[in-house]
Amino acid sequence: MDLDGGAGNNKRVFNRLGTDTSKNQKVCFHWRAGKCTRFPCSFLHSEPSHPSGSAAASSTANGSGAPKRFADYSGFSGSAQRRGPNFKNNHNNSWGRMGANNKVVRKTEKVCNYWVQGNCTFGDKCRFLHSWSLGEGFSMLNHLDGHQKLLSGIVLPAGMDKLFTGSKDETLRAWDANSGQCTGVINLGGEVGCMISEGLWLFVGIPNAVKAWNTQTNQEFSLSGPAGQVYAMIVGNSLLFAGTQEGILAWKFNAVTNSFEPAASLKGHTLPVVSLMVGANRLYSGSMDHSIKVWSLETLQCLQTLTDHTNVVMSLLCWDQFLLSCSLDQTIKVWVATENGNLEVTYTHNEEHGLLNLRGMHDLESKPVLLCACNDNYVRLYDLPSFSKRGKIFAKQEIRAIEVGPSGLFFTGDGTGFKVWKWAEPVATT
Repeated sequence: MDLDGGAGNNKRVFNRLGTDTSKNQKVCFHWRAGKCTRFPCSFLHSEPSHPSGSAAASSTANGSGAPKRFADYSGFSGSAQRRGPNFKNNHNNSWGRMGANNKVVRKTEKVCNYWVQGNCTFGDKCRFLHSWSLGEGFSMLNHLDGHQKLLSGIVLPAGMDKLFTGSKDETLRAWDANSGQCTGVINLGGEVGCMISEGLWLFVGIPNAVKAWNTQTNQEFSLSGPAGQVYAMIVGNSLLFAGTQEGILAWKFNAVTNSFEPAASLKGHTLPVVSLMVGANRLYSGSMDHSIKVWSLETLQCLQTLTDHTNVVMSLLCWDQFLLSCSLDQTIKVWVATENGNLEVTYTHNEEHGLLNLRGMHDLESKPVLLCACNDNYVRLYDLPSFSKRGKIFAKQEIRAIEVGPSGLFFTGDGTGFKVWKWAEPVATT
């Protein structure tokens, strides 16, 4: 099927014979999208030249008057046609002359699909990114695969040389932090909704239960009570809190009986609770009902309900005296306590896409950085408190899991694997 319009079969035959019919041809639709795989192609793989005489000059690559064809460019195979259009405002920058003239290639903020597959032949001249990140000061150390579905949790327990990942494929994997090798797989029988670690304990939320492991003794517990998926967990005031479809549940560990016992059930949200955070002796909960509730950790009573978001509150973060919240309404809101102790919005940061996750850390110069995962498969990095852009991280799928490690390390999980990143050492000044 001819998706490019007006060219007919005769024109394609003439082009194969080397007859120049370019004046009557249209630009290849697939080439413009960077996806043309036809060789030879009957449509133009360059933007039309200005009618000022440059067309005549561009029609002869070697000055002989013969029509240009892809085979005339040494060093390019048929696969080299898989290329986006020529660079903006440069109608005569044929591939053969780009290297000679040292043209500066303007990169788009999109990862090259052919580079991902390992077969892009353009190298530094490709107008798409040959990297999973954009920005300075950090770099990717490793990319580890193993899961069959989206990662929903990454945990690096303090003092351990193991990293744990949980996935929608219903498994928990353990990884050696030194070699990067997977050292074990546990089938949980349900999709992992969230994961956290606290001291020696590893907690994994799955439908209708919370799994708990003591990483020192290898004891395993199953905490019953949740109905449906467990979306978020946090530890505060010696209590384990879980955000579920029916609200917030709390357990307390009884050292005498060596078991977790139900401690409380916090009601108030009208839809599932998907984010939790603890700070300033408060528990904060974000919900699909678009609200944030503030609870006292002492009495477990609701102190305030925040309703400034207009969509699901996906993630919460306590930073110094501030509470940060992000939502599918494409905003990050910064909350601060007023004189009467209530929270109010002091700043709203707008994105072009819904936000999924917030994590904070310091780079190796002790500068605070905010990592924001969006549902366009990007993680944005911002300096705080200015929200000035620091960089971007790209992925094939949504990044639902971010974990911060020691010594400038951090981890992002997407698709079937996760990437390991590290902040660069500060440059010494003399």
